[in-house]
This record gives sequence, structure tokens and C-alpha cells, in this order.
Amino acid sequence: MKDDYKIFVDSLKSAVKLLDLDPGSQLYQDIITISHHLTNPNFRIAVFGPFNHGKSTLLNAVLGTRALPIDLIPTTGAAITVKYGTDLRSRITLVNGTEIYRSGTEVLKQFAILDNDRRMRNDVTSVEVFCPHPFLDTGVEFLDLPGTNDREEQDNLVRSQLLGADLVVQLLDARKLMTLGERENLRDWLLDRNIKTVIFVVNFLNLLDEGEQKEVQNRLRFVAESFRADLPSGFSNLYRVDALPALRARLKGDVAAANTSGLVAFETALQNLVAILQKNRGSVRLPRIKSITSEVQHSLKAKIVALQSEINSFENKCQEKNNLKQRAATIIKQGFNNSFDKLRTWLSLENLREKYQADGAIALAESQFITWEINNIKKDFHELRSSLVEWLEKAYNFFQEQRPENLLISFPPQPQITIPPKPNHTNDLSDPGTLAVGGGIGWLLGGPLGAAVVGSITYLVNKNIQQQDEKMTKESYHQQVAKLCIDAVDDYLISFSTQGLLALADYQKKAEQMIRFSPESEPQEVTQKRQKLQDWQNSLNQLNRELEKTLGISIPRELEVEIPTAKARQSVYSFSGAGIKEDVGTHRQTEIRKQENTTQQTKTRNSSASVPPPPKPEDLEAKFRAWELDQEIAQMKAEMRSPNSQTSKQQHQNQSQQAPHQPKTQAEKDKITRAYTSLGLQPNASLVEIKQAYKTLVKKWHPDLFVDKPQLQQQAQDKMRLINEAYTILLEISN
Repeated sequence: MKDDYKIFVDSLKSAVKLLDLDPGSQLYQDIITISHHLTNPNFRIAVFGPFNHGKSTLLNAVLGTRALPIDLIPTTGAAITVKYGTDLRSRITLVNGTEIYRSGTEVLKQFAILDNDRRMRNDVTSVEVFCPHPFLDTGVEFLDLPGTNDREEQDNLVRSQLLGADLVVQLLDARKLMTLGERENLRDWLLDRNIKTVIFVVNFLNLLDEGEQKEVQNRLRFVAESFRADLPSGFSNLYRVDALPALRARLKGDVAAANTSGLVAFETALQNLVAILQKNRGSVRLPRIKSITSEVQHSLKAKIVALQSEINSFENKCQEKNNLKQRAATIIKQGFNNSFDKLRTWLSLENLREKYQADGAIALAESQFITWEINNIKKDFHELRSSLVEWLEKAYNFFQEQRPENLLISFPPQPQITIPPKPNHTNDLSDPGTLAVGGGIGWLLGGPLGAAVVGSITYLVNKNIQQQDEKMTKESYHQQVAKLCIDAVDDYLISFSTQGLLALADYQKKAEQMIRFSPESEPQEVTQKRQKLQDWQNSLNQLNRELEKTLGISIPRELEVEIPTAKARQSVYSFSGAGIKEDVGTHRQTEIRKQENTTQQTKTRNSSASVPPPPKPEDLEAKFRAWELDQEIAQMKAEMRSPNSQTSKQQHQNQSQQAPHQPKTQAEKDKITRAYTSLGLQPNASLVEIKQAYKTLVKKWHPDLFVDKPQLQQQAQDKMRLINEAYTILLEISN
């Protein structure tokens, strides 16, 4: 039996340790008692009652010797266990671990009785008496308890020890039968704790006259009938023993007197009762085990629920924070990509030539290049760069990773040209001189020649002279000068574009390290709480398993606990977002090349490889709405992050009420016209019409629709670039 309960007891003690109970608490004491009880191989009979009821005298009478100290005043100051031994001897165990063995029981007067102040010793852990009695040799032990209703510390000891008794003998005094205190003890210490293997023994009945005895016996029958003891069928739960006469008769060997005192009848019933109960000790112990372990289970469950709620609340806050950071990363990444694409497109040689070559060449011819450079190309660059860096500043403010460096792109030196000699036959123009090096040539190009050069610059740029293969000898002089200006500015733009795109590509790599959501590491405090929660969950599960396995006790659903799997247990600190949404509004060249490489790899794969199906129209609809939503969120975030958000909002409203942005140059007007044509719209179409047209074209030409048709996919990519450029242009003039 001892081995059967060992694992369960270990589980119970482990749970108590995790609960961190106060060693002085009743639950802690009950658990220690029930643990000793379950591992005790002996059948324990406890005798308890108020002081001076004759408990020790009754046990001495049963044992047939003065083994236990008795007196006219409260004597027993410790729980004395009487076990079988070949000779009468005593063993005292002290708190410091010292064990004192003595022959006989005289040593009990030193360690097991109350002091002069009627207090128990606090340095004694256990008191054991070994006695050579045949009844004890059957695996039975007696427990002589201190008297109740004397001091609180004695009552606490008795209450705790009763939990470890297989059979309780409650001694009653016939002269003051079943006092209020005794009834309360019967209810609180026994019945409410499922200790129901109880028999009553009334003492001192011999001290009453015949009439009083009959009255007491009637009352005793009422007590016995009102208390439903959990005893085997055929056994009474009420006996009469005149303890002191019984002891005297037993010491003298007077069988008749022992019989008259009621001792023989009590002993006979006790031995028969124990023989039956010993065979089924599990049913005796089970009710009180359920009662105690239920408290432990509920205590563990309450702690688990409270701590789980605390961790969940913390995780929810962290999840919200992570979601916000992930969303911010998405928005900032998209905003950066948009600004990056604008700057990269602006730095393309084709764009620089279209936008600045003519005006730059004219400024060079007029000796105004530096002023023009500051007010035009540098001004535009700084605006685009500021927009790009601003997104990285947002990333720094949000993620606190590292402050971004400024984007450094050096502008080439001012273009230098050499004026060729004027042909002799050119008599209709004023003579500008034969040579001008650097510093501008405006002072040489006065009058009709200057006007002719400027006109030639405009003409030649519009004719795209860079792509013509005409000889200088066939050109007029002013056209030669104009072409020198154009070529000088072109060299300037080529150098600026080349160096700028290289610097921008390097800057992009650094930026990608900044716009990245990295979950914070879990605080040690939370990790410790998570470990404690897991320990509690494991302890409760182990206790539940042992209750079912060892004792056959079914576990209520509310006391069950599920430990999450490793995957489900993944904390928010291991959060991995879905990544940045696809930006269908802009496609960088690197992304296009990646798509082209993927398409080429797909062609060379084994023909058995499966090609992913084209997306459904509703998927493209969702992508478009997600992109559109991100744009709105980005604008809202920008307003919210502004120091004067309300002012910014009002300014935005005022701007919205103003007239749309009007193009300044003919080149801008032409670009807008082409944008309307690319989207299949009439000029001055509304913003709603622009968005609807764009949405329709995206659904028609999105490259994902042609993943199984590489040639058409390339065509779709080219088409989408034009559509995206047109949409971006029209959005700018509509906002």
C-alpha cells in the first residue's frame, strides 16, 4: 500500500511546494498529515476528546499496562503513537533531528507532558511508544492525542492528527454528555472533512446513580443514531467503558471486573472492526483524500487562471504593439519605396535629359548655369531626397534602430566648352570671337548670334540631335555652338545620373536594414512567469493523473488544464509578420528583374513542374484595396505624427478645396496628356474616374495573371509600368 501511494504523495507534495503555502496554514498541515497517512503501513486508531476525559487511561487499559502518563490534571502534551515492539520502550525525535531511545516510558514525563504552564514543548517532532501487545502486532497503532478545549495550539495539533487516522475513537464524559464544543468538533473536525469512521466511547458512567445512567444511555442512543458513522454493517458506533476501573481490573488480571467495566466488549468490537477495515483501507481514506486534494487542485487552478490571464493581457498588449509596428513597417516601407522610385526615375538619364537638358544648355550659353543649377536641378533633387529621408526618419522614430544618414549625391563640376572659330563666310552674324573656355559664353553671344544659338539649342534638343549622325561641317555655326552646349550639359547629366543611381542603390541597402520590424526580446519577468505557469499546469496535470490512476477519482472538467503545444505556445516575441504588401502602384526595376529571372527559371525547369494558377479577379481587387488603404493610412500617420496634427489636417482640407495642380511647362502638359491616354481617359477626368480606370487596367494587365505565359507576362510588365507612371502623375495633379 505504501508503494502504491508514493507517486501520488510526491505529486501532492510537489504541488504544495509550488503553491508556496505558509507552513503554519491549515491546508499545509493537512497535506503533510495526509501524505504521512498514505505512506503509513499501519492501521491508525486515534483517541481524542477534551482534557481529563480519560483518553490515556482508556489506552492503558486496552494495552494492559501503564504505558502512557496519566494524572488528575491535563497531562498529555504531545501526540503519542503506540506501535508494536518486542519490549516496552520509547523514542523521542527532536526538531534538530536528535533521536532519544529509552527503555520503558519514564522519558515521556520529560518530553510528552505539559509543562507547569500547561504548554506543549516546541522542540519535539514525534513521540513513539513501542509495546509488545498482540493487537498491535496485527499492523495496528494507537494515537493518544492531547486534550481539546484547553489551548489553541493543542486543538490545532489534534485537528491535524485526526486527518491521519483510519478509525477515530471519540471519548465522551457521561457527566457532561456531548457539550457544545464536542458537537462543534464532531462537525468541523470530522464530518466536514469526510472522516466518518468514528465510534463513541462514554466514560465515567459508573460515577452516576442508576437513574442518571438510564437517562444518559437514552441520550447516548440519540447521539449514536443522529451521527451516521461509516462503519461496516452490524457494528455499533457507541460503547461504554469505565476507563479507570477497566485499567485496575486489567492490571490485577480481574477478568470479571474488566468485563463489567465494558472493556472486553469494546476490545472485541474494536478488533473485529479493524480486521474488516484493514482489508479496505482505500475506502476509508478516499473521502478525506478527495477533500484535501480538491483544495489543492482549486488553489492551483485559481493561480493558473490568474497568471494565465495576466500573461494573456501582457501578450495582447505586446501583440497590439507588434501589429502596430508591423503595420508601420509596411506603411513606411511602401512610402520609402514610392519616394525611392520617384527619385530613381528622376535620376534616370532619359528623364534628366527631357527635363533639364534644354534649359541647362541655354543657361550655360547665357552664363547662368550655376544659378540655373541651384534653382532647378539641385532644388528638385533636394525636394525628392527630403521626401526619401523623411521616411527613414519615421522609421527611426518608430523603431529606434539607428538614425539614418543623409543621402549624399555629388553634383558634377560646371560644364566647360570651347567655342570653335567662326567660319569666314558667316557675315550675317556679329563676330563673337574665336575662343571661349569655361565661365559661360553669354558675353560672346550677343545680338543675332546669341538668339540663334538659343533657338538652335531648343530646336536641336526637340529634334533629339544626340541620336542623329550629322556632321558638324553641315551645320551652321550657331548650331555647332548650340550642340557644344547641349553636349556639355549632356555629359554633366550623364555623370550625375550614373553617380546618383549608384549612390541611391547603396543607400537603399542601408535603408532596408532600418525599415524592418524586429520584435523585442521577452522581459525576464514575463519569462519567469511563463515558466511558473507551466510548472503549475504540469503539477496540476500530474496530480489529476495520479488521482485517476491511483485512487480512481474522476476529475471535474473545471479542474482540468490544457498545456499548449510548442507551436501554440510561441510568444508574441517570436512574432513573424506577413511581410510588406505588394505595392501594385509602383514596381522597382530590381523587382522587375527578379520577376524576369523567375520567369526564365520557370522555363528551364522540368516540364512536370506545376505552374501556379493565375490569381482570381477578386484577389486583385483585394490587393488594390489594400494598397489604397495603405496610402490613406500613410497620410493619416503623417498627420498624427505631426506636432500640430489639427493644423495639418486643416491645411490639407484647405489644399483640397483649392484648384488642382496646374502644369507649368509644355513638357509637363505633354506628360499629363500621355497619362490620360495611357489610362484611356478624357482630359480633366475626376479622381474617382482615374482610380476606377486604374483599377480596371490592373485587373487586366497585372503580371500575376500571366505567370503561365512568359512572353505575355513580359508584355504585361511593360504595360503595367506605363499604367503605374500614368496613375502616379494623375494622382499628383488631382490631390
